[in-house]
Amino acid sequence: MKFFDSHSHIDDICFEKDFDEMLKRAHDLSVHGIMVVGIDERTSIEAIKLARNNRNIITSVGMHPHYAESCSHDVIKNLENLALNNACVRAWGETGLDFNRMHSPKNIQEKWFEEQIHSASKLDLPMIFHERDSEGRFLEILESVSIKNRKGVVHCFSGSKKEMFRYLDLGYYIGITGILTIQKRGKNLRELSVLIPNDRILIETDAPYLTPAPQKNKVRRNEPGFVPLVLQKLAEVKGVDPKELSEIIWLNTINLYGPIN
Repeated sequence: MKFFDSHSHIDDICFEKDFDEMLKRAHDLSVHGIMVVGIDERTSIEAIKLARNNRNIITSVGMHPHYAESCSHDVIKNLENLALNNACVRAWGETGLDFNRMHSPKNIQEKWFEEQIHSASKLDLPMIFHERDSEGRFLEILESVSIKNRKGVVHCFSGSKKEMFRYLDLGYYIGITGILTIQKRGKNLRELSVLIPNDRILIETDAPYLTPAPQKNKVRRNEPGFVPLVLQKLAEVKGVDPKELSEIIWLNTINLYGPIN
């Protein structure tokens, strides 16, 4: 089997001391692709630096809704230039709406979310979406904005059955994290994951966050080498062969982001 961690933040400072060892652990566990996701201008640049030195890493550029208040047309233009000038940039995001923590006002989040949808469409890049407690506005915006393509993944899906089917109807992939493995917190996700077509699923760690069981009982920090645990639980829940599912999800990820060099 081979695995693709479709969403990580391994540019985080917590990986500095053992970055190479962490990548080797992932490789030894057959994780042969890692997406490092940008959440602002600085992290997008850092992700690109990592990709230049590691052939199994690809990246995205974008502004997370938490940082929407610091966004500007100049920032968007700089991100577009990063995408145009670096072949490792395969997606736009992480962007979307987060009305839970409210680090940026709702209207500001919505403004720059729409702007980034247009940038991704202009550059023909798939999108990595973040949605939390947006009270329907996230889907309203997605469905109302006129763009030339509908490529993307709803990262760390945690919504309702109705929302999930609307994402699928729009053509998006559903990103499944280690929450699936958590007994109480993952109950709803396990029930919904059975309903997702196998060819519309991606798996992810969101490292260093959302450590899956049983590793969460041993270490706090998540890392790409733990993504096989998500696949194993997903195969168990769906009642399918893990090897066959891993091959399908690898192809799903390649179809969205393009091949690993």
